[in-house]
Amino acid sequence: MTKIHCQEKEQFKELFAHADVDNFEDRYRIPGVFLQAEDHLTAADLARRLEESGHHYEHDFIKDTLQLMCRFGFAQKNRFDNGQVRYEHRHLGDHHDHMICIKCRKIIEFSNAQLETLQLQIASAQGFHMLQHRMELYGICDRCFGKRMGRLPLVTARQGERLTIDEISGGSSARMRLITMGLRPGDVLDVITNLSDGQIVVALDGKRYALGRGLASKVLVKPYTEHPMAGTVDLETAARPMSKMKEGQVGSIVKVGGESLLRRRLLEMGLLKGVDVYVEKYAPLKDPIELIVKGYHISLRVEEAEHIMVANVR
Repeated sequence: MTKIHCQEKEQFKELFAHADVDNFEDRYRIPGVFLQAEDHLTAADLARRLEESGHHYEHDFIKDTLQLMCRFGFAQKNRFDNGQVRYEHRHLGDHHDHMICIKCRKIIEFSNAQLETLQLQIASAQGFHMLQHRMELYGICDRCFGKRMGRLPLVTARQGERLTIDEISGGSSARMRLITMGLRPGDVLDVITNLSDGQIVVALDGKRYALGRGLASKVLVKPYTEHPMAGTVDLETAARPMSKMKEGQVGSIVKVGGESLLRRRLLEMGLLKGVDVYVEKYAPLKDPIELIVKGYHISLRVEEAEHIMVANVR
């Protein structure tokens, strides 16, 4: 046991003696085990460690002792993500925050002097005197994120995740329903809620979509990662005419050309730069093209589509 832990055990002994705590000798053994564990323990975790050390106590006795340790500042109680109550060693003069993996429940402690200073500056700017604070960051640790790099059904996504639609599977009716709603391959979604027995709610471009679990299982997604070279490619150089797209493909408009009257008509139809278009089908003679733009069905002649340049076709 470290020198600090020995000092704390002595402080613990002194404070408990003055407080006239009952069953002192038994209670004194509990911090001896607890202070050796520099992680986040539930009362049940501590009970197991005490048993491994040859000490057997009732669960309520252990919880009551932990409450006393919190009262005197030897332990700190946490309830991460509304989960189980966990206790950690409270070091005097030390502050740290937590990152919690929503997949494996791993808890990572971190501290950052610049962040602490910034928080004080923000509070001061608002005329607020900060006494204490707690920061909890929820996400996915490296190990779990590595396991999720492949595709997965949207229905299995976690609340708070940002994902890219990779493919829409299932029958034609399911695909058409999702595309008509405005969900297309390449779109970036934020998962708002995902209850185990209810709808999954996602957000796209400031709009919320509620999907049943069956429909959400047809949407295959992958973790969103912003490419470090994003924005450095000249999309117009890599573009192609919309008339060259195939049925089932999605592309992003990068340029709308044509004579002034034609261009104005195309723009009025909603065919604007930055908008995604989905080629639903071609007519039997390959003209016109049936498109879906922002959830609306549009029919366009092939010669008109030649004036619209698209990129990022998938």
